[in-house]
Amino acid sequence: MNYVIIGGDAAGMSAAMQIVRSGQEANITTLEKGTYYSYAQCGLPYLISGAVENTESLIARDIDTFRNKYGIDARVSHEVTSVDPEAKKVIGINLENQETFELPYDKLLVATGGSPMVPNWPGRDLPGVHTLKTIPDIEAIMDDMSDVKDITIIGGGYIGLELAENFVEAGRHVRMIERNNRLAKMFDEDMTEAIHDEAAAHDVEVCLEESVEALEGKDHVQAVVTDKNRYETDMVIVATGIRPNTDFLKGTGVIREKNGAITVNRYMETNIENIYAAGDCATQYHRIKEKDDYIPLGTHANKQGRAAGLNMVGNPKAFQGIVGTSILRFFRLTLAKTGLSEVEAKAMNFPIETISHSTSHIAGYFEGKKKLSMKITYRTDTDIVIGGQVIGEEGADKRIDVLATALFHRMTVSEFEDLDLAYAPPFNGVWDPLQQTIRRAPK
Repeated sequence: MNYVIIGGDAAGMSAAMQIVRSGQEANITTLEKGTYYSYAQCGLPYLISGAVENTESLIARDIDTFRNKYGIDARVSHEVTSVDPEAKKVIGINLENQETFELPYDKLLVATGGSPMVPNWPGRDLPGVHTLKTIPDIEAIMDDMSDVKDITIIGGGYIGLELAENFVEAGRHVRMIERNNRLAKMFDEDMTEAIHDEAAAHDVEVCLEESVEALEGKDHVQAVVTDKNRYETDMVIVATGIRPNTDFLKGTGVIREKNGAITVNRYMETNIENIYAAGDCATQYHRIKEKDDYIPLGTHANKQGRAAGLNMVGNPKAFQGIVGTSILRFFRLTLAKTGLSEVEAKAMNFPIETISHSTSHIAGYFEGKKKLSMKITYRTDTDIVIGGQVIGEEGADKRIDVLATALFHRMTVSEFEDLDLAYAPPFNGVWDPLQQTIRRAPK
């Protein structure tokens, strides 16, 4: 059986290892456009501040391990340009020698991930303008930092916030430009005041409700021009989201969403027989919305890749879906979210109520207590908890995982209140902060 996997990172290699472990006689070929396999993309921003020592520490398994230990034909610099589902082959180009190649497959997995989106601004190709998705991206940023004092980050989401923290830690002045009225728009507006306060406390210049119109410079970027201002700067990072890498599938008949994400079922199958997809190039079923969504995260990619590999070898495994859990650090704060925000729930026309509460993350009389702010969203027709946001210096990670578990199992408000959670003064109050919050729901 010939297995071909396009993409050598989280989803692709999770699938490849399941095929290896199946014990079946299998010829596995993986095609990676870049030159690195199986590395932790989420750790890339922390190289800037030195919290992560070097790129090698982010690589889970190198190419030689896949080749020599597991017998995988792991290729680098191999870009797939088209797929022929009728002939069951992939066509591409070897970027090292510019020669074309064709490979037959019995089962094909598309795990090509996503690429940063850069709007078509004048000056977007100037030296000093960067995106961050790969190891070569972070190496280019760090090579360019020696004479850089002022950095402008366009975008106030996950990557933008993480980069802001690490650039400040590295001694640079940081400016963030966001076209919305707040940073971290994945959180409700009433939860983001603490984020803005934290940015101000670390001298991050925040420019809200401004749209970038152009990047200026001669031999290097020198300024960012918005619809309201012009900002002189030494480096620009564009962090405005990613788009699935699926253009090469045009003409195959594979169904894709409007943004290019490949539509898959619970078994990671596309609508074309013997073609599977997983990770940042594919959709994820959202258990709260009860429909397909696109939330590209490494956790989802690894789970989907594992399911794809098992299904490709005939060992049925359904991907159980997501609830939309995420977390990041922004200087002293932990920002955590799961399920739907109030804005998202209203957009779905769900009948909802929200409960907000702030308290200490451990027993109120115990040393070292920190403020923890929470917001919980639940449906009024079923009393099922459908979302939560937690922000604070300590304890947010524990609470968001409890909330995510509750959402996954469709727990009601009363069931959540009855949870038997761990208590000791250094770790919690006799009533967990989440339970303190949810008890405030109208009876």
